[in-house]
Amino acid sequence: MFKLDPSYVGKVWPGFMWGVTLVAAIGCCMGFKEFVWFMSVGYGFAVMCIGIFHLVFSFFSGAFTIGRAIMSVLFIIYGYRLGGYILKRELTNKDYRKTLESTGSTKAMPIPVSLFMWAYSMWMYTAETSALSYRVINGAKDNLFLYLGILVMAIAIYGEATADKQKSAAKKINPKRFCDTGLYKYCRCPNYFSEVLFWVGVTITGIGAVQGKQWIMVILALVLITYVMYNSASRLELRHEKTYGLDPEYQKYSDTVPLLFPFSKQYHSMNVYRD
Repeated sequence: MFKLDPSYVGKVWPGFMWGVTLVAAIGCCMGFKEFVWFMSVGYGFAVMCIGIFHLVFSFFSGAFTIGRAIMSVLFIIYGYRLGGYILKRELTNKDYRKTLESTGSTKAMPIPVSLFMWAYSMWMYTAETSALSYRVINGAKDNLFLYLGILVMAIAIYGEATADKQKSAAKKINPKRFCDTGLYKYCRCPNYFSEVLFWVGVTITGIGAVQGKQWIMVILALVLITYVMYNSASRLELRHEKTYGLDPEYQKYSDTVPLLFPFSKQYHSMNVYRD
């Protein structure tokens, strides 16, 4: 059976991580067709590909454990659902497509810019999933924190899928109204919150498996994805203010329901001025 070199233990970016990076690069390369796909469709499919890679590797390397297999499958489910949902929305929803075009996200970028974003994306997705990679590299056994993190990841996947479904259903009933039903009663961006929660779960799985300076990569990835989700929520809030800002119902909703984190007092990411 193939065994990892023990010298990899404790290193932040050993050879195995470069293999994961290559898989991530393949998963998000569709960004060369649509630049925005590096961080949307490619994000989901890169995580899915990394999950497949870990699952296959575990079977053929003798590194298989039940916990690692479940975590790999959750990566696959998360990535496939997210990437597929975004791709379907962009290809079939004309209104959403127009919104993307109005922001300039669909414009072709110079090759050097695309190459830089590709490099950043493949690093980011490798770092986000690194808790599982380090678990393999360090030969860590399944523990309580692995299964606790897996539970959080599963809840997050369910939450994100539910939020997307609830918003789609609300828009079918009234396309011109904001969604404030279901999970949207607790925060205005439950899908983005669920993404943060998913990676919090991944981070929890690293306790007892990630060693020393390896935590820098794991924590940095969590901080970055949290920032990305908060920034996405802020941009969505700006669009909603332009669309619904003068609606008294929306004003009451946005002033009483948290933007991203449920049960917090953080209602706005910006100063809101209304006549």
